[in-house]
Amino acid sequence: MKIDRLLSIVFILLEKKKTSAKELAEIFEVSTRTIYRDIDTLTLAGVPIVMLPGVNGGIQILEDYKVNKNYFSLSDLSTLLLGLNSVSPTLSMEEESSALSKIKNLIPKETYVEVEKKMSQISIDLTSWASNNQTSKTFKKIKKAIDQSKVIEFSYYDRSMNATTRIVEPYRLVMKDTSWYLQAYCLLREDVRVFRLSRMEHVELKDTFEKRELEFQPLSGDKWIGDRLMMVKLKVDLLARERIVERVGEDAIESIDGDDMIVNFPFVDDDYGYSILLSFGETCECLEPEYVRNKLVDKLRKILSVYE
Repeated sequence: MKIDRLLSIVFILLEKKKTSAKELAEIFEVSTRTIYRDIDTLTLAGVPIVMLPGVNGGIQILEDYKVNKNYFSLSDLSTLLLGLNSVSPTLSMEEESSALSKIKNLIPKETYVEVEKKMSQISIDLTSWASNNQTSKTFKKIKKAIDQSKVIEFSYYDRSMNATTRIVEPYRLVMKDTSWYLQAYCLLREDVRVFRLSRMEHVELKDTFEKRELEFQPLSGDKWIGDRLMMVKLKVDLLARERIVERVGEDAIESIDGDDMIVNFPFVDDDYGYSILLSFGETCECLEPEYVRNKLVDKLRKILSVYE
């Protein structure tokens, strides 16, 4: 993450006094161009970094510069620790303890109790209700591959459970909704691709690769949803109001009549879209369009036939 790299650069410069862009690039496994951009960012943020030319030159922070512990407010430090605690299941013990110690050193002893109090007000738990050891193992392998710049090979299953062999350069792990995804450069397609970890099996680390300068887009779903997104009208029992609001917000509720509400629901005409509607069970009825309603009836009959 860029913010983590920026903080680490500051600590390295404070400790080493002077280093080079090449050394920093090797430490963080990025290009020297990226390091120079990071230095510009830190300079604009007020960190007094100077770049000295010549054989004995390099990058350094002015000798009289100290990290001001009052630079971060209690709220800032609480937020940093909260974020670190939320991702701690994905970090190694060494990474977690190192990051925690750096942040805790910024907190004056007399205010640490107040920071802990603020942290106790919010808790973020990214683990699932049900244990999924396979995804956890896959995550750790991929994270190791990213850290070591290793190409990975794996079997990937699509929604129809068709398996293909993929060979990619892994770059970034992303939590989206309730699932982990890998953003990687596919050597076959010669382009950036996104893979869901729960569909990956037999992950193996291969040769080392040189990282590319890539731009990753947010996982908004625009590329795979596109023009397929449509609105369906649902009659939903008020018992399911919480789930509706959680997924599409209050504005989606068109009207409420007795124990039912009429909802305009964003929908994609594929297996995943129908599985969402079916997950509401008897609390939801699709009113229109007619063909979506008919497909739901057909799917319900197929489900019923399994139990007959």
